[in-house]
Amino acid sequence: MSDRTMIRQVLLFISVLSLSSVHGQVSYSIPEEMAKGSLVGNIAQDLGLHVKRLKSGKARIYTGDSAEYIELNKERGVLLIREKIDREALCGQTTPCALDFQMILENPMELYTITIEITDINDNSPSFGKNEMKFEISEIAGTGARFMLERAVDSDVGVNGLQTYALKPTDHFKLQLKNQPDGSKKVEMVLQKPIDREEQENIELVLTAMDGGEPQMTGTLQIRVTVQDANDNAPVFTQEIYKATVVENTPKGAVLTTVSASDADKWSNSLVTYSTSSGTAGVSDLFELDRDSGKLKLIGHIDYEKQKHYQIFIEAKDQGGLSDSSQIIIDVSDMNDNSPVINLISKSSSIPEDSRPNTVIAMMSVNDPDSESNGKVHCGINENVPFTIKSTSNAFYSLVTDSDLDRERDSEYNISVTCSDEGVPSLSSSVTLTLQISDVNDNAPVFERSSYEDYIIENNTPGLSIFTVKARDADWNQNARVSYILEDSSVNGVPVSSYVSVSADSGVIHAVRSFDYEQIKDFQFRVKAQDGGSPPLSSNVSVKIMIQDQNDNAPQVLYPVQTSSSLVAEMVPRSADVGYLVTKVVAVDVDSGQNAWLSYKLQKATDRALFEVGLQNGEIRTIRQVNDKDAVKQRLTVVVEDNGQPSRSTTVNVNVAVADSFPEVLSEFTDFTHDKEYNDNLTFYLVLALAVVSFFFIVSIIAILSVKCYRWRRERMFYKSNGNLPVIPYYPPLYADVGGTGTLRHVYNYEVCGTTDSRKSDMKYVRPCSQSIISLDGTQTLPHAQRDNLINDNGDNQLA
Repeated sequence: MSDRTMIRQVLLFISVLSLSSVHGQVSYSIPEEMAKGSLVGNIAQDLGLHVKRLKSGKARIYTGDSAEYIELNKERGVLLIREKIDREALCGQTTPCALDFQMILENPMELYTITIEITDINDNSPSFGKNEMKFEISEIAGTGARFMLERAVDSDVGVNGLQTYALKPTDHFKLQLKNQPDGSKKVEMVLQKPIDREEQENIELVLTAMDGGEPQMTGTLQIRVTVQDANDNAPVFTQEIYKATVVENTPKGAVLTTVSASDADKWSNSLVTYSTSSGTAGVSDLFELDRDSGKLKLIGHIDYEKQKHYQIFIEAKDQGGLSDSSQIIIDVSDMNDNSPVINLISKSSSIPEDSRPNTVIAMMSVNDPDSESNGKVHCGINENVPFTIKSTSNAFYSLVTDSDLDRERDSEYNISVTCSDEGVPSLSSSVTLTLQISDVNDNAPVFERSSYEDYIIENNTPGLSIFTVKARDADWNQNARVSYILEDSSVNGVPVSSYVSVSADSGVIHAVRSFDYEQIKDFQFRVKAQDGGSPPLSSNVSVKIMIQDQNDNAPQVLYPVQTSSSLVAEMVPRSADVGYLVTKVVAVDVDSGQNAWLSYKLQKATDRALFEVGLQNGEIRTIRQVNDKDAVKQRLTVVVEDNGQPSRSTTVNVNVAVADSFPEVLSEFTDFTHDKEYNDNLTFYLVLALAVVSFFFIVSIIAILSVKCYRWRRERMFYKSNGNLPVIPYYPPLYADVGGTGTLRHVYNYEVCGTTDSRKSDMKYVRPCSQSIISLDGTQTLPHAQRDNLINDNGDNQLA
């Protein structure tokens, strides 16, 4: 092979066909048997791509199920020979011989089709199926008798394939070649000079097959001719060419056709046997010709996708060695016996739920080796999924999104791709892709309720769990992790965080302090639920806490005022009738509801048969006529009790004077209070002094001094206590008794004036008709005529 021829075979030609933004095609031509690592072409330059794009796109070669003869060098952007290519092993006699594969790029996905034509070099010499042929030819064979010779086989094609034959020596025979419809040559040896067995019984010939390559290569076949006597008629086939049609997958043993040849001789010279030539590779493994009957039977598996036509050369030979030749052409009919083959080129296992429509999630190639309608394929996917399949080029498909995705609706899809051909019956193949939808933080937490209300009993323990707010987030994982935050606000000017706290993880609301219903009855605040997404989403909810009252306050008596240094008496005339209103106990309870419902009971009295207390209003009235035998001094103890569980109560002492005149009252109550207390104290001190003197004189002196010191301090304390006057509330004339909580009737009016000097204090009590009141603590106010008579020259209170 010359250098010019070699250069011409390795020249590369590039043809870019139908390039687009996502798909292109480029073609190369290289000779077979190139060394490993040889350059095929600069694919990056030919496709207009930068080498960086090959690296960033993770470029790779996809050959399907074929062997990888070509490799991609991403660093240089070139295609190199990976394995030495034998054109004959790859394509056989098929021309042109081409490698078809794809180059895949990602981010974004791109696919390019590459075709490399493998050109033939003369690396195979012609060869015969056998080393020698033997002929037995009768000596009476006439000039022009034909003998079919073995055909040579050359794996090369074109000019490198089998070109011609030569037969030597040419003394008796010459070589005759006949062109056949399929482009092959029929090789026959023709007798051109009569042979004489007596002159030469055996003839040695050499048949040489030559190709057209440079340098030329040859193959030889030894021909041995044995000259026989007598048989002078050769068999003749009934047809020059026999034709048969067989459907692929026809069962073994089927008779495809029958050949026949006739011989004009008689007896044994007319017996014809049939045989096949081994000129077509693989024929002997598929077909068998019965040597006696001429029936051609199928003994192997016929596959249309492997070979569509077969040509069998046959020979009919009589007993005398004379023969005739013919051929059988067998056409294979296709049947739909191949399902489409789906090959995944690239696929994504997960995409985010905010992916835009037409996002490519998979690329695949689909091939059906059948012919015509049996090989036409249509692909589709299962219904009710937000995806569609598109054909990007011949036999290539892309699976893309065609609508919005929502992980909260469907977090995973099983996409079934089904490809069917148009054969009858149709064959199909399926592949299932599992696609996970990854979460995007597109859902804010949602509280279970639009607002929350709950109660807590007052006097609770700080840290007590009140209740729980709960929010749910439809997202997943970190995006659905909810944290609870107490929003900044104030309640009566105090930050809400000093009232309650919320657990960030559980949403449990705790009381920070102990609540008092009498100070605050309810308050509101807001809790925010925030997820863990980036950026986070949140929502809030209003929470109202209502304080429930406890019976933690006893009733408070407003009237009469009870002090240790004063004594107030109500005066009842002896002429008072039954039901006479003596006074009214006024009390309140700062609790609420039934805890503040008050009832009044007379606990004890000097004369229980004389007075009664209204259960609901606290009015003290007489229950019988007052008579002269009734004592002037009457002391009543009234219990004020609320309706709580358990109930709380307060007692109040009421002094009542039964008399018609003030002096009578004054003398009785003076002995009752001051004198009795003074005499009791003096007796105590005298007894103590006598006891001390009896033990020791010095102790007696100390005791006397102690008594004097004690009395002096007592007088100072008594003087100071008189300055703390009882405060009797003033109720307007129309102040009514409401709900049984112990208020004065509108007919009672009080007026108080107080000074730091008890001797100058003044209290006025106005009662209807002739009712009167007396104060026995030195702070009383009486009608002016009576008061002047009770005050001495130095201004001291005689009632004290």
